[in-house]
Amino acid sequence: MTVLDSRALNRATLARQLLLDRAGVPVLDAVAHLCGLQAQEPQEPFVGLWSRLRAFDPAVLSDLLVRRSVVRTHLMRRTVHLVTADDALAWRGRHDAMLRQRVLGNYRRELGDTDLDELAAAGRSVMADGEPRSMAELARALAGRWPEPGPRALGEMLVAALVPMAQLPPRGLWRTKAGVRNVPLSSWLGREIDRPAGDGADPVGQALVRRYLAAFGPAASADLRAWCGLAGLPAAVTAVREELVVFRDERGRELLDLPGAPRPGPDTPAPVRFLPAFDNAILGYHDRGRIIDDAHRGLSVAGERVVLVDGRVAATWNVGAGIGAVVVTPLRRLSRAELAGVAEEGRELALFLSENDSDRVRVAASPD
Repeated sequence: MTVLDSRALNRATLARQLLLDRAGVPVLDAVAHLCGLQAQEPQEPFVGLWSRLRAFDPAVLSDLLVRRSVVRTHLMRRTVHLVTADDALAWRGRHDAMLRQRVLGNYRRELGDTDLDELAAAGRSVMADGEPRSMAELARALAGRWPEPGPRALGEMLVAALVPMAQLPPRGLWRTKAGVRNVPLSSWLGREIDRPAGDGADPVGQALVRRYLAAFGPAASADLRAWCGLAGLPAAVTAVREELVVFRDERGRELLDLPGAPRPGPDTPAPVRFLPAFDNAILGYHDRGRIIDDAHRGLSVAGERVVLVDGRVAATWNVGAGIGAVVVTPLRRLSRAELAGVAEEGRELALFLSENDSDRVRVAASPD
């Protein structure tokens, strides 16, 4: 059985994530291919798509949100994702149980005696008037009936789990700051959420396996679980296994993949890429060693924006307060050629973020 080392897996990940070569595909197709973009920080998906697409126009993504072709909603791992409307409707029902369990994991003491089905029905009744509400407003509307859990636990359970919601624009539009206003997902998109098959089959789970491998493979079952947060996918993996090819990594883990998916050679050049906070190219795996060193693993969950050099996390970046420049802080010593590549890509990013007003970039000294 073919063994793929970390560099081979790195190049496969970059290719699947559209980070090896910027893709010339429509924005909607890119969002679908990537299985959505993590988006609790509303502006981050714009950087994620800029790094992946040729001639990316942020106004196109904003327009897709306004036209309801893409939507912001709680989905994988109970985090807010920007996904296509079709995927939101197809996947949301399959994630219901996981979303409930994850909220309960944080608020089991507060919500332990609450009848969640009754709470869900009450939440849907309140939202049936079509009025957008914040999480706090919805919680206050039901607090008289359920005073014990408190508004935070009540609100999170309702908005993140029990009542599938869409976060409305202007939240998530380019260069726009706006609070979260929620409406039921089905009413916003004009279609009902797909319900799980009643015959014990799991076509949605099988589709998730295929889609995940197309965007993240080769990968282990543990990686799939880490990406979506669903524990009940072994049967789906078994159902599609005959369609897949199998590899091993250097630790002996079984890796699954689609037979025709790109797996570039380990010596394929990888350009500098700037990733947004919480990018799924890192968070979409249980074993993130293919793209980030263990010493820096915490950066990916702390919301640090990172820079890929030769395909691996080698620096963090931010926009300097008051100076309007992209500021890069290396995590290791960078060669002269690497510094030049970082500075060049950083200038392009600065132009994108400032809408061509500034190309300022500052690279801090490399650590010894």
